[in-house]
Amino acid sequence: MTALRRTAAAAALLLALPLSVVAAAPALAAPAPATASASASASATVTAGVHVELPRPTGPYAVGRQILHLVDRNRTDPWVPSAGPRQLMVSMYYPAERGTGGPAPYMTPEAARLMLDLKVPGNTVPTEAVTGTRTWSRTDALPQHGRFPLVVLSPGFTMPRTELTALAEDLTSRGYVVALVDHTYENSGETFPDGHTTTCVMCGRLTPDDWAGLDESRAKDISFVIDQLTARPHPAWQYAHLIDRDRIGTGGHSAGGAAAVPALASDPRIRAGVNLDGSMDSPVPATGLHGKAFMMIGHPLDGPEDPSWTDTWERLDGWKRWLTMDGSNHSTFTDIPFFAEALGIPQPPGTTVTGARGLQLTRQYVAAFFDLQLKGRPQPLLDGPTAANPEMSFHP
Repeated sequence: MTALRRTAAAAALLLALPLSVVAAAPALAAPAPATASASASASATVTAGVHVELPRPTGPYAVGRQILHLVDRNRTDPWVPSAGPRQLMVSMYYPAERGTGGPAPYMTPEAARLMLDLKVPGNTVPTEAVTGTRTWSRTDALPQHGRFPLVVLSPGFTMPRTELTALAEDLTSRGYVVALVDHTYENSGETFPDGHTTTCVMCGRLTPDDWAGLDESRAKDISFVIDQLTARPHPAWQYAHLIDRDRIGTGGHSAGGAAAVPALASDPRIRAGVNLDGSMDSPVPATGLHGKAFMMIGHPLDGPEDPSWTDTWERLDGWKRWLTMDGSNHSTFTDIPFFAEALGIPQPPGTTVTGARGLQLTRQYVAAFFDLQLKGRPQPLLDGPTAANPEMSFHP
């Protein structure tokens, strides 16, 4: 289906590193038997010493992080009903006091192994190349005083929530609480507090007709997370007092961005949404999104535009923007290009935006959107093209 080109047809690009590994670095994919041992040994030697450092957050606040395990006892898991209630792992980012807490790891070794095994055929990339990534978050750091808008972020299909770490950290540093959600059985894998690990049950099972259901299921996950964070008198998070319940937004990458549409349509608490390069298979209702603000940022496509974007654009009934980042690809809006560049692996053809520049632009425009919609601060950056950011074009 043409409407899935940003999501389904681009699934191989969700992790630029493995795509490039398979296409351009046989030593990291499935070498010929005669050289497999030597190639794998060489690649392990090269990658074992790789150190990836995410870009520093740009706001004035230090960043704290805690991990939540949430159980929705009113909803059976939609993908594995035998598993019982829907369970989610969520990373909570919050403005924190400097000098408190300990370094927050990027992801666990088991989660990294599952991601690499899923994404890299014949994987020989050491998990340390991922788990050793330098983040800017501090585990269990003391919170700042005050109340901050809440933004719920959702990753792309098959991807762990960590792909949006750099965006989450930056928003938090600018004065937001961010809930970064893993959608169980839709990502490469997740280990829960009791030690059991889930894998990507839906990988390879999702048909074109299933995408709308996926978006709507994620919207339910997002609303449930908001329920748990804003419940009175006993929210699920110890620092829930930081959240301003009247200022809530959502967004994400690929399928995670597409889920913003049904989330905005169904949840009156969510005021604004951002879609980073996701095909929107759950359409905007004919009546619109109740006047709510929506922004779409995508990579340039070869050929006609994604019909789900043109249809969404026509139905939006509130403040709206449609931007294209020239020289980008489907994963540019995430942390993934940093891993590809650290390993010396080229990005997909046509990519001219570096990982650092792609995240810089993504952070700027996403933060400007939420600053305007949730904080009421004027944002000239969103009024049209600027000389400082020639990569960004605005749809009329």
